Amino acid sequence: MLELVVKRLISAIPTLFLVTLMVFSLQKLLPGDPITAMAGEERDPAVIAQLREQYHLNDPIPSQYFHWVGNALRGDFGTSLRTQEPVLQLIASKLPVTLELSLLAMIVALVIGITMGVLAAVNKGTWIDNGTNFLALSGISIPHFWLGVLLIMLFSVKLHWLPASGYVPFSEDPLQNLKTMLLPAAVLGTGLSATLMRHTRAAMIAVLKADYIRTARAKGLLPKKVIMKHALRNALVPIITLTTLLFGELLGGAVLSEQVFTIPGFGKMIVDSVFNRDYAVVQGVVMVVAVGFLLMNLLADVLYVLVNPRMRRA
Repeated sequence: MLELVVKRLISAIPTLFLVTLMVFSLQKLLPGDPITAMAGEERDPAVIAQLREQYHLNDPIPSQYFHWVGNALRGDFGTSLRTQEPVLQLIASKLPVTLELSLLAMIVALVIGITMGVLAAVNKGTWIDNGTNFLALSGISIPHFWLGVLLIMLFSVKLHWLPASGYVPFSEDPLQNLKTMLLPAAVLGTGLSATLMRHTRAAMIAVLKADYIRTARAKGLLPKKVIMKHALRNALVPIITLTTLLFGELLGGAVLSEQVFTIPGFGKMIVDSVFNRDYAVVQGVVMVVAVGFLLMNLLADVLYVLVNPRMRRA
């Protein structure tokens, strides 16, 4: 297991190098000058020249890149041009919010998606299978922002059960924190559950046709035990891959939901940073999301081995 982790970490180094090149290059291609935008209407040439020197914008582009990468390797992603706060401090304040939202959304997606996928596979060709496929197609087709607005109108405006927007930290009020997170987590989880349901159904159908499943049934094992212990466990490998990738996407892709529900997470921060041309924050957030993707892939490899011990010899 340790050898597997080390190999995956070493193979991630070239990927991170390419990510740094892409992030830095795309930032240079974005229109507008962040220093001029920050200076506003009072564009004193002396102040602008001082700021450009302070942020190394007068250096050659290769020097700027290596200066940024060198600082990033030490955990220094620079300073926000807008708030004058360290980027790492801003990320540390927003990351727990997005992690909580992503975790709740993934729990919703796994519970709904795997349950519906197993039911559809076991009842293939019946009305249950057709109904779950219809729900999955609906979940994929409905835009997140539209579903979010509908849930706000129902649970907040009409029923007054949950707040329409805002965020309360878990440390201040755990119950209110859960109330503010339920609607955005349901919006994100519903879309993900549709994708998980279709993959679970396909994996379960393939596994249920295997010889060892027929053998287990011939031995007289209970159908529930055959499905849950033998079939589902072996069908989990592709589901693990999809789950880790989807969770990585949630870290940087919950933009619309965070905007609709005014959740101060990664998505909202990166959108605000792009509009404000706060490129240091954009670079830092993208790098953290890229590292999150790599860690999710590493977690998937480890879970493969735990779920299917035969892969240890691979």
